[in-house]
Amino acid sequence: MSSLTNPNFYSVIIGTELLNGRRKDAHFTFLNQELLKRGFIQKANFVIKDDPQFMLDIFNLIQQDEKAVMFCFGGIGATPDDYTREVAAKAFTNSEMFYHETAKELIINQFGDEAYPYRIEMSHLPVGAKLLDNVVNNVPGFYLEDRFFFTPGFPSMSQAMVLQALDRHYLKNDTKVFRKTLTAYTGENTLIPLMKKVPSNVELSSLPRIKGEKREVVLSIAAFEENVCSEVFDTFVLFLENEKIEYVLGDV
Repeated sequence: MSSLTNPNFYSVIIGTELLNGRRKDAHFTFLNQELLKRGFIQKANFVIKDDPQFMLDIFNLIQQDEKAVMFCFGGIGATPDDYTREVAAKAFTNSEMFYHETAKELIINQFGDEAYPYRIEMSHLPVGAKLLDNVVNNVPGFYLEDRFFFTPGFPSMSQAMVLQALDRHYLKNDTKVFRKTLTAYTGENTLIPLMKKVPSNVELSSLPRIKGEKREVVLSIAAFEENVCSEVFDTFVLFLENEKIEYVLGDV
């Protein structure tokens, strides 16, 4: 299991065919559901075209976060537009790559003589890469530093890899998050002065809604310390009561 505390999860979905409407994405929803089951949430999701420089920019952005855990989907095949392995090496291993012997063996066993000259390149991975099992055709995905996971663009292959990665390294979030929520029957603008005073170590979520002609706002406060969560939440409750603004606890 990873020793990373409160990781920030990112997903990068590479596929021009998603952006031009030729295919629909299935990766985001699957990963999101699996993270939520384990008590994690995503910090960001990127859906980008097959552009090596842009891919590198995104990888570099993510690795600036010391708590980043990234799942990347697509671009690890053998065709000329499969850039992910090379770009990952540029971003994470100073462009150093090697032919992973186990990956080579798996590819040769799967395809025989047809492994050469192209399919074998799928074993050319960033230095230090470890493998993720491919339940469909045995051509593995890979990961680096137990934090950066690279899977195929096919959900039938990538989903099993996601589960393997999470079960091996991020099975459960052991850090509890305390959250309190209320629904106030007022406009969001009324609460903005208090919102500005919420400390940076507290998560604030504000969702305005209109029902008929009435405005309401669902306010949610979360923190890793229960007393901090309660103190901030209570300031909103006290304000609403002093201003005689109706509210109910929870999201209704």
